Amino acid sequence: MDNFSQAQSDSREKTLLVALLLSMWGPLATGFAVIMSTSTTQLADFIRRSTELVALFVSWWVFRYLARNKDLGPEKKAGMEKISGLCVSAALGVSAFVMLALAISRIGVFEPGGNVYPGLAIATLGMIVNSWFWRRYSRLNHEQYSSIIDAQRQLYRAKAFVDLSVIIALGAVALIPGHPATRYIDLLGSFALAAYLLWSSLRTARQALDPGKVSSSVLTEKKSNVL
Repeated sequence: MDNFSQAQSDSREKTLLVALLLSMWGPLATGFAVIMSTSTTQLADFIRRSTELVALFVSWWVFRYLARNKDLGPEKKAGMEKISGLCVSAALGVSAFVMLALAISRIGVFEPGGNVYPGLAIATLGMIVNSWFWRRYSRLNHEQYSSIIDAQRQLYRAKAFVDLSVIIALGAVALIPGHPATRYIDLLGSFALAAYLLWSSLRTARQALDPGKVSSSVLTEKKSNVL
């Protein structure tokens, strides 16, 4: 963060803040969709978006605090990034296990149905927005590496693909609601989201515990792309 100019720091902080503000409506919108539908995937998606909102807030706050306190020692800065990373990892891991338990408990009794169109519209809009932030963070990270920005790049890339999986699951329910396969497609969406969150949790923890290794791999990747 010490390598950022004031303009670069302001640009990244603004992007983090915009992402946080845009993400605030997600839990409210998906919560409304859950009320209108009995879809396990939409309930899992609501939990995911709520957990990610916490992760986005932590990332924004840590970046903002470090940008405004450049006189902090390197150990203090590294400690703050590590603690915030582990907190995000823990939140993602808990959410993954909650969704996994929910999906398993409903295997024998749940049948997809209800109005899935609000959730389908939300997931489509989410994929468009998340894809844009994925590209934005990729450009910022290529310009100047930051562990916080790189984590956001990875997060939004995963968010875009998760939204795509939600679209596929809910699309199947909307197109063939009476088909027996829709039940399993919907439940598989929940398992996919749980797997994504668990993978994200492990990756975030690894980056928090060994940021030097992650930074080196990113720099090596950037050099290879130039060549």
